[in-house]
Amino acid sequence: MKTQNKNIILIITGKPDPHPTSVIKLMQKNNVEFFRLNTDSILSDYNFSWYCDNNNEELLITNIINNQSICGKQIKSVWLRRPTPPIELRSESLPHINKYNLIEADAFCKALMCYLSDRYSIGSVLHDRYANSKMVQLSLAAKLGITIPNTCITNTKDGVLEVAKETEEVIFKPLGAGAIKCENDMIYEFYAKKVPQDVVLSQPEGVLINTVNFCENYVPKEYEVRATVIGPYVFACKLDSQSQKENEGKIDWRQGYDYGLRHEMISMPKTIENFCKQYLRELHLNFGCFDFVVRPDGEYVFLECNPNGQWGWIEDELGISSISEAMVDCLINCKKV
Repeated sequence: MKTQNKNIILIITGKPDPHPTSVIKLMQKNNVEFFRLNTDSILSDYNFSWYCDNNNEELLITNIINNQSICGKQIKSVWLRRPTPPIELRSESLPHINKYNLIEADAFCKALMCYLSDRYSIGSVLHDRYANSKMVQLSLAAKLGITIPNTCITNTKDGVLEVAKETEEVIFKPLGAGAIKCENDMIYEFYAKKVPQDVVLSQPEGVLINTVNFCENYVPKEYEVRATVIGPYVFACKLDSQSQKENEGKIDWRQGYDYGLRHEMISMPKTIENFCKQYLRELHLNFGCFDFVVRPDGEYVFLECNPNGQWGWIEDELGISSISEAMVDCLINCKKV
């Protein structure tokens, strides 16, 4: 059934992503029209065509599973939640042909997201990659006047020592590889590690030159904050990481998921809320998940901002729906930061 509504929200994501579920339920409850495009199944579950000549252009996508269709002119806003590379085919061929077909499908998905970049969007194919750079993030945060940790990204011992000589403890974090699959198919996840200064100083040069070392001075914590900003809305969640054990969320709160890490919605100082909004405006974004350390003296220290971060776990943990409601409101009314 092809809808004639010209105010349809296009959700671009992947099948395994649970985040759209709560938002879609709210849309259905409020009779908001949407179209979900799972990029991982673009070849198996959809028919699509884009036509262009000197006088006209048209995009049409049909979900062959539920028979829902959408054309380009009907799309009011786009939520680029977490599109994933195509992995499904409608029929199998030779392995090298399968690989080619999936590469071409991925190229179409990327071209499509760029083509739709003139629409209001939460998530941006044009800006997210730039905004995901830790170097961009920390540099911009410092320019906007918020405190950041002393940070170095290096493959030299001298670079690491620039941070280590100023602090008793150094934090080492992954720059991009959050997890790897080992030979036995087990997933090994990388978390932030706190290393004493004397241990860092004792390391031979060869230990450091073969990898990228993303290191910061350790910032004393009273607690931590994950702030989700959607358009004009700010949702700050206090994470009581310091009540956890060392490897159960005290150093990296993500390790506390399975160990009862306490969550609490709080209000941040207006100066911090204003910083978050200005940060996103500088990067031409309408969404971001900010991570802060709050020192014992109450000072907020910026760690990073994920331009396509997760927030569903906060709603699940606290039994709230306010973040999903804000997402729906922004997509319907095209609200900017």
